[in-house]
Amino acid sequence: MENGTSVSPEWIYLHIYHDKARGGDLWHHLRCRKQKRKRYGAYDRRGQLGGRVSIDERPAIVNTRSRLGDWEGDTIIGSRHQGALISLVERKSSFTLIGRIARKTAAETLESITGLLGPLKDFVHTMTLDNGREFARHEDIAQSLGAKIYFAPPYSPW
Repeated sequence: MENGTSVSPEWIYLHIYHDKARGGDLWHHLRCRKQKRKRYGAYDRRGQLGGRVSIDERPAIVNTRSRLGDWEGDTIIGSRHQGALISLVERKSSFTLIGRIARKTAAETLESITGLLGPLKDFVHTMTLDNGREFARHEDIAQSLGAKIYFAPPYSPW
């Protein structure tokens, strides 16, 4: 208490595993000597897309569906996870473009979207996508099409 350091079970485990990483042997005195301890309630950041712009920052004209060029994109996974489809729907006219990709990777998704919308580049103002890892190269898509890309909130299909 004199040093102002509070000790909790989490702090003790962090100290022990930090000691183990430096070559210490404190971890040998633990009741369960596991290689790694499962962290409950830890926020998993794997697969998070960087540089996302929220759908809340999208221009108001997109919500009115009064102009051509505002697109929504999503992937449709095949049965037994064999292949996938990229679906792009224009919001005002419901004009739909669908492309097939062999694997759900960011590179194939980039190639498919730019291939589908390339000829319509003048009619692409915005795109709204979900947070799937296949859209990790969204900045490249935006640059090649000259469009702004927005992302829906995670786990909000509406």
